[in-house]
Amino acid sequence: MSSPPPSRLRSALRRLALGWLGWRILGPEVQPRYAPNQERPLRIGGRTVFVGERELFVRETGPRDGPALVLVHGWSLDGEMTFHRMIPALAERFRVIVPDHRNHGRSDWVRGPFEVADLADDLAGVLDALDVRAATVFGWSMGGMAVQELARRRPDLVARVVLGATAARPVARHRATMRVLFWLGRALARISRLEMAAVTSRVLIGTGSLAPNHHRWMRVGLLRRDPTLYYEAGAAVWRFDSRPWIGRLDVPALVVIPTDDQMVPPPTQYDLAARLNDAELAELVGGRHESVLNRAEEIVKVIIDFAV
Repeated sequence: MSSPPPSRLRSALRRLALGWLGWRILGPEVQPRYAPNQERPLRIGGRTVFVGERELFVRETGPRDGPALVLVHGWSLDGEMTFHRMIPALAERFRVIVPDHRNHGRSDWVRGPFEVADLADDLAGVLDALDVRAATVFGWSMGGMAVQELARRRPDLVARVVLGATAARPVARHRATMRVLFWLGRALARISRLEMAAVTSRVLIGTGSLAPNHHRWMRVGLLRRDPTLYYEAGAAVWRFDSRPWIGRLDVPALVVIPTDDQMVPPPTQYDLAARLNDAELAELVGGRHESVLNRAEEIVKVIIDFAV
């Protein structure tokens, strides 16, 4: 059987695209089928604190008089979504503090560009509001970049750092290509957030990073994002570069590296570890960027071994 002429194929694809766009604009929002017994993985309430004119959301659990451990999420998922598998075990030993970055979770949406340093200043404001000093601060992905900046800008707040799946220069190669991919992703998300939420949640379930009975909770959280502000965070990651100063940080550091990370290239993670002064290294052999979810027990163990 011969293939259809290119003109006919283009016409069919055009009609398909227009039909999809029309459905997204005019049609109902179709709900996916969920596994039975959908529930939230955690029931830890939170509150907001003001940092200047911004209102930022934070959850706390664990012994109030325990050593402070701050969990700083990355780009895309909020604090609860990122760390929900780690929080219960860590709360047995630590006063666990889980803030949401601006434009994520239940924190304020702040229009316009920002830098990773602004996220660090937000974190400092949250910790000041909670009267926290000398905490162990764990940052994953973009959160690890914010933690680097926090340790630089407010060393009084940081006793030690744990940097997971992160880098001093996360986008070191193919920078123009990555920028174009960000723009294309933003364009798709502006048309419809449904597809991105559906794909992300299904990937997490498929990799063992999300329990099927938490699917609805995760999907609702993913749909809460503003596409433009979400990609402002990606642009901040694209611009981040701590190489000129990271070696001057005077704080004990542990670097956690998923060796098969598909989002932050492992060579850039090893480069970060080499630039820090006497940093300890923990490798999650075969781990990918979602290791914070599907290898949570291992990460909890290395944090406890390092911080206690």
